Amino acid sequence: MSDSPSSDPGQTGRALTLNPVYRGGPGRDRDPESRLAECVSLAKAIELEVAHSETVTIARVRPSTLFGSGVVDRFADLIKALEIDIVIVNAPLTPVQQRNLERDLHAKVIDRTGLILEIFGARARTHEGVLQVELAALSYQRSRLVRSWTHLERQRGGFGFMGGPGESQIEIDRRLIDQRISKLKRQLETVRRTRTLHRKARKKVPYPIIALVGYTNAGKSTLFNRLTGSEVFAKDLLFATLDPTMRKLDLPSGRKIILSDTVGFISDLPTMLVAAFRATLEEVREADIIVHVRDIAHPESAEQKDDVEAVLLELGFEDAPRTIEVLNKIDLLDAEERAAVVERARRNVAIVPLSAISGEGCEQFLDCVEADLAQGSRVLELVLDGSEGAALAWLHQHGNVVDQNVGDGGEMRLSVILDEADEARFRRRFGETVAGHG
Repeated sequence: MSDSPSSDPGQTGRALTLNPVYRGGPGRDRDPESRLAECVSLAKAIELEVAHSETVTIARVRPSTLFGSGVVDRFADLIKALEIDIVIVNAPLTPVQQRNLERDLHAKVIDRTGLILEIFGARARTHEGVLQVELAALSYQRSRLVRSWTHLERQRGGFGFMGGPGESQIEIDRRLIDQRISKLKRQLETVRRTRTLHRKARKKVPYPIIALVGYTNAGKSTLFNRLTGSEVFAKDLLFATLDPTMRKLDLPSGRKIILSDTVGFISDLPTMLVAAFRATLEEVREADIIVHVRDIAHPESAEQKDDVEAVLLELGFEDAPRTIEVLNKIDLLDAEERAAVVERARRNVAIVPLSAISGEGCEQFLDCVEADLAQGSRVLELVLDGSEGAALAWLHQHGNVVDQNVGDGGEMRLSVILDEADEARFRRRFGETVAGHG
């Protein structure tokens, strides 16, 4: 249990965060204090002042209020004493539980799903991101109309004064929401087709795509900015990045890649958000290499890794591309922990310890990416004369030209990376003589 008032004038309200722990139930394998700290961080991500936070052990779930009556009464007194505006329950609540808690506590109540939706709504910037968040929010709201409209009578239907019962307000609102959801889905389908066209266009320029994934606040955006020199929003906040960002990056050899920063994952990700952001995460599906960025200094780093892998499986990434594991934030480890991490990475070439904030280990990471991409590929040194323009164009379209210059005799000298299949196709099309130069 902790008290952590804040005086930031930009904050919008005072909050009580509660982390239920079910005795002998789900979530017992996770550290309650870490779960509570995550909930507090989620609240701070939308500039709420956390006046009080607490882990509550639940022996038996109450269908009406989740918590027992004694616990509810105690929190009602606490809310009044601390002038709390909003109560955040770090677990799913049924519409009935949410309604009854608001009645008994005399404060707005939201659950973990509602909180994450609030954050997503505040963070989304692109047109697609805004549409996806609205779709998820409406899907969530539709299941909770009972909270808002149970006090309204059924609207009169039929003609004249003798008409019988018509639609209730809840039915009207549900219909309006359904109409809006249908419209949003059509708009997102248009966006999805546009994104597909963009991917097809990128495939014409055969730069490998490297996608950064990881638990929220693991340091993906900080690493992205460090490598690309970009200024993607990166802050010590959960879900600082929602909209995917892509930048071209030159590897040490000169080989060009596209680096993609994606939305962070989280445990118990709301189902409607998984569905809504499926299109966004399609960039990961198209990636040549997935880079799983982990906060190795976090006490539940292993559990967070499991959460990320579970979401990827839920999204249909059973046949995921090659994966590199980045153990970020080694600068926060003590000497003994750091030595253990370095030794672990030494035994596995697909694991790279680094600090995105200081830049330590970033060169090794790029070397690892390069080595991974080089599997099944080799650098060809070619010499083409002026009449071989078609061959030159083909190499630019299907390979990665890392060096190109004109010789004294006007010939074109190239260093180009081709995988085995493309090299064979090149030789079949343009002959052994061309590929044999250099």
